[in-house]
Amino acid sequence: MLGRGGIALAAALALSACVGGVVPPSSWGSAPVARPSVPTRPGGPVRQPTQATPIAPIPSAPVAGALTAATAGLVSGPPVSSLPITGDGAERALGAFRISCPSLVRRTDPTGLTRGADWKPACDAAARGGDARAFFARWFETVQVGDGKAFATGYYIPEIAGSRSYRAGYAPIYARPSDLVDVDLGQFSADLKGKKIRGRVEGTNFVPYYDRTMIEEGALTGKARILGYAVDPVELFFLQVQGSGLVRMPDGDVLRIGYDSQNGRDYTGIGKLMLDRGLIGRGEASMQGIVAWLHANPEQGRAIMRENKSFVFFRVLDGPPLGAMGLPVSDQATVAADTRFVPLGAPVFLSMDRTDATGLWVAQDTGGAIKGTNRFDTFWGAGEEARAIAGGMSARGTAFLLLPTGTLARLGVARP
Repeated sequence: MLGRGGIALAAALALSACVGGVVPPSSWGSAPVARPSVPTRPGGPVRQPTQATPIAPIPSAPVAGALTAATAGLVSGPPVSSLPITGDGAERALGAFRISCPSLVRRTDPTGLTRGADWKPACDAAARGGDARAFFARWFETVQVGDGKAFATGYYIPEIAGSRSYRAGYAPIYARPSDLVDVDLGQFSADLKGKKIRGRVEGTNFVPYYDRTMIEEGALTGKARILGYAVDPVELFFLQVQGSGLVRMPDGDVLRIGYDSQNGRDYTGIGKLMLDRGLIGRGEASMQGIVAWLHANPEQGRAIMRENKSFVFFRVLDGPPLGAMGLPVSDQATVAADTRFVPLGAPVFLSMDRTDATGLWVAQDTGGAIKGTNRFDTFWGAGEEARAIAGGMSARGTAFLLLPTGTLARLGVARP
């Protein structure tokens, strides 16, 4: 998904040292080529959801253009004990919350809702264990941020076919370029606090970094190490959207890569472009349907992918999957959110129009496309089942943020 600080995967570090640094010609992917016998899953099935009726949001007067949860309009939500939280879902969420606690009690929360000390009683109780549903009911209260109307997509750990050496039609998997510069604008003006940009120095000017088209045409020659090559450029495009993945070599070795950085360009969802232009119908707008169309229309597909100027750079990492907190994430428990509206590490209850998205989640990740109030991206792990669910995930409903008991009183939010 994502220009996600998102999922970093366990790695075979020695493998990256063996991968060549050949810069491919700018015409990669311009013509069909023979592929090696490495299995890929260009689309795969979409798991059909079980429909559900979400809890209605609480009538409110959200603040248009709000930049943080504290200014978006807050309404006290229902008691946690009244929410339809399953035992398994509560256990998964408690495990994820427990992992997040060391960071939660130290972090500065940009939402304006919580302080580190607010989380300590719940974190201390989480360490002691016990019944998970009773834990959340005892230590948390709910709040609706803005109008509470939630939209959730899904992400997973993809696996694509790769190679250590370049062949015609392959796409390079780049590490962070040496000339990519991050700028914290808050260091130059208090009015720009919290805003950052990425770019490069050209002469005496700071200019935007190369976009996807420029990079695919060879702009990174001598500037970025190549970790490996993707057999299918379409699969690499979606691995960039997911933010991490597995690259399986012809001999069976696996290169495990995670998000390192991004070129600073805005993310454009190509699915909406394709829908708006009538290239696909509503029933084909899943990841699987989009991938199938791109494979069937390679020239037009490449042009559309290039309209997403965002480009993700990877690194080879060792350890379990990590989210934006730098902590392990959990299948069916971690959700990515906008940190301006959801504190990283906070539990969130989603009541959605499909059962698999409904439940208790913990915000442990972020994403370049996950912006705004009540926008979420649910994590499903790895494998075919995860791909089938995440690729077709598009759920709407209501979100209730769980905050430590007493937070709403401190914020002046009246309880019903």
